[in-house]
Amino acid sequence: MPYDTHPDPADPTAGLPPTFRWGVATSAYQIEGAVDEDGRTPSIWDTFCQREGAVADGDDGTVACDHYHRMPQDVALISDLGVDTYRFSVSWPRVQPGGRGPVNPRGVAFYDRLVDELLGAGVDPWVTLYHWDLPQELQDAGGWPERDTAYRFADYAMLVLDRLGDRVDTWTTLNEPWVSAWMGHVTGEHAPGWRDLQAGVDAVHHLLLGHGLATRRMRAAAPRPLRFGITLNLSTIDPATDTEPDRAAARRAEGLATRIYLDPLRHGRYPDDVLADLGSRRVAPPVRNGDLEIISAPLDVLGVNYYFGQVFAGTDEAGRTTDADGAPVTRYVEQDGPRTAMGWPINPERLTELLVRTARDYPGLPIVITENGAAFHDVADDDGFVRDEDRADFLARHIAAVAAAHRRGVDVRGYFAWSLMDNFEWAFGYGRRFGLVRVDYDTQRRTPKLSARWFGDTVRTFRARGDAAEVARSAGAP
Repeated sequence: MPYDTHPDPADPTAGLPPTFRWGVATSAYQIEGAVDEDGRTPSIWDTFCQREGAVADGDDGTVACDHYHRMPQDVALISDLGVDTYRFSVSWPRVQPGGRGPVNPRGVAFYDRLVDELLGAGVDPWVTLYHWDLPQELQDAGGWPERDTAYRFADYAMLVLDRLGDRVDTWTTLNEPWVSAWMGHVTGEHAPGWRDLQAGVDAVHHLLLGHGLATRRMRAAAPRPLRFGITLNLSTIDPATDTEPDRAAARRAEGLATRIYLDPLRHGRYPDDVLADLGSRRVAPPVRNGDLEIISAPLDVLGVNYYFGQVFAGTDEAGRTTDADGAPVTRYVEQDGPRTAMGWPINPERLTELLVRTARDYPGLPIVITENGAAFHDVADDDGFVRDEDRADFLARHIAAVAAAHRRGVDVRGYFAWSLMDNFEWAFGYGRRFGLVRVDYDTQRRTPKLSARWFGDTVRTFRARGDAAEVARSAGAP
């Protein structure tokens, strides 16, 4: 049953530790706007948006949510939710125009002000250094398939650390490198819009190398103990049936979506079966001596972005096990049941399973859910209010799934809702709304939705329960 304004009596946070973190998340290109102000140069997404048909309705991030000019108002919205953490990304071409050279003082000053505003509101800033907005000049030089981009990323990371490292405790290098590599270079659905498998695999390796180089350099230069990590979009990937072709298809899909990232990050190697699968297509990651040692630099936190679980089959609709090129079929299978406005299935129980599997296969990694949320077909009333019971219900069920994973022994330490507010949803433009806060794109008016009230109530209730328990312990209550 959907949740109303107040939390359901069956508390979805039950069993989570008092130290559990609550937050909301955004990314620079999706909300900031001001794409040509204060020295910012174009990113690959500015360029991609100009390509005919690349983005729905010809939308772009030129204005977006105008966060660059409305930041204090948006921080007040975060504070009103009662969360303790705000995860945001830094725009590389704003801080380092062109992707090379010194810091841009006017660009980095925005993030300086943002961090101070957050801390003044009692909210911890959590920086993501790269959320897909590669400077176009670096793309012109080859982009992520080019090894030099990894070194340029590490240089840029150091510029941001130098300015914000005295106040920001937690740093994510990359957000969802699978999307950057696969959707950007293999399927062409995201910037830069390539369709080249070898380029995609090259991008995987250089994204991971950039992560390792940046992590090593930042950790060595950190002015105090800081936490460094990476955020991956992860999903359960299961076979449609227990037949050998379906199991093999699920293994292939999971290898290219999960293990090609987590194995080098945690174990310092690419999985043998993934290398064999790629090799059968005459493709291989461009590994050099020492790369995997760099990539496997210790992680303090693993960010997990979860939206839905997936199912794969090893046959096409006609029952064939190979495609026209003779390669094994790996077919995504649509699932029955409720869906979001993105067409994604709603299966929170898979989040519990994902966390359990990840903790089993990659032990010793503290996990934070750095994104989880849903787009729905919001309908605003005359005052701009959206009674999005479906989104509140989605959040409640997924928070309960996180709590279930914690009860099963998973070291999961936080949950960040995606997203703080409606924003530019990449190739979907402004036609999909994920926000807890509605944005009227004509007026830039912000209106918290019912889901924002529910999330804020849930966080405050959780915190009050923890405070009461601490008072009881201090008083010697049994």
